Amino acid sequence: MRDLREWARELGFASVGAGGIDLASAEPGLLEWLAAGFHGDMDYMARHGLKRARPAELVPGTASVISVRMNYWPERGLDAARAVQADASLAAISRYAHGRDYHKVMRNRLQKLADRIGEAVGAFGHRVFVDSAPVLEVELATRAGLGWRGKHTLLLTREGSLFFLGEIYVDFALPADGAGTGHCGKCTACLQACPTGAIVAPYRLDARRCISYLTIEHAGSIPEPLRAQIGNRVYGCDDCQIACPWNRFAQPAEEGDFSVRNGLDRATLVELFGWDEDTFRTRLAGSPIYRIGHERWLRNLAVGLGNAPATPEVVAALRARADDPSELVREHVAWALARHAGRV
Repeated sequence: MRDLREWARELGFASVGAGGIDLASAEPGLLEWLAAGFHGDMDYMARHGLKRARPAELVPGTASVISVRMNYWPERGLDAARAVQADASLAAISRYAHGRDYHKVMRNRLQKLADRIGEAVGAFGHRVFVDSAPVLEVELATRAGLGWRGKHTLLLTREGSLFFLGEIYVDFALPADGAGTGHCGKCTACLQACPTGAIVAPYRLDARRCISYLTIEHAGSIPEPLRAQIGNRVYGCDDCQIACPWNRFAQPAEEGDFSVRNGLDRATLVELFGWDEDTFRTRLAGSPIYRIGHERWLRNLAVGLGNAPATPEVVAALRARADDPSELVREHVAWALARHAGRV
């Protein structure tokens, strides 16, 4: 494991650990969560069922799982994020999406780590995962000693939660690192910070109310009762992490690919709403935002503009898309214009 940690550090990972594949104790909670419908429209979660908690069923022959984490938050990022949230004319975009798509960066590094392992032990069966299959990544990372599950359901460490996770399923047994112990205590800052009340109880998230789900995974109309609570958050939400006291100790990212592109850290809602589809595709190629498509991007921005100050520029931007070809966009634009009626 000493060599593994050294190789992981050389590849830019903040930490690495190994754990076993018996996740039976996590199965009841997963089934309860699905039965409550908390997965929303993410039907694939129900389809995969308990395969998520059974690594050897997902990848036959798996004997151990290597988990890694990689930091993505910039130095002084918390202050910058709070400043954007406080300015309702700006588009608040989850910080992980400001740079290059982390799936590509992490997958490439994990494969290089697997190659290094292969050079040391010989040919072995493995599969790399970065949000690409039904994997209980927080559960696996906890059992690999990388941290503990926070009350917001994300992995937490004494350096916060502002990092990506990835896994390598391997077909040989590795010494397991000790499971992480929790250090949230009585703190409920993340529950109180959630704008839509999506963290319905400690360690329990209703995705149907989560802004990250609504602006990224959800393809249809955003429920009207939640729109005003979304504020200027147009892609994802960092509120529960910004509120977490442990993130005061977050280590800055060392990976250049996670640096801000296209000014997404200070872009205005009006500016982004003016992008046509070609501009969207060109500017956001290689970004995680690209996968939601231009239509959902406009839907999200229309909600943000409905919550923005009622300026002539905001109203003019909305009116310019009042007859958009997309019914989804038109619906959210009409809602936003109604919010500003008589205020300009």
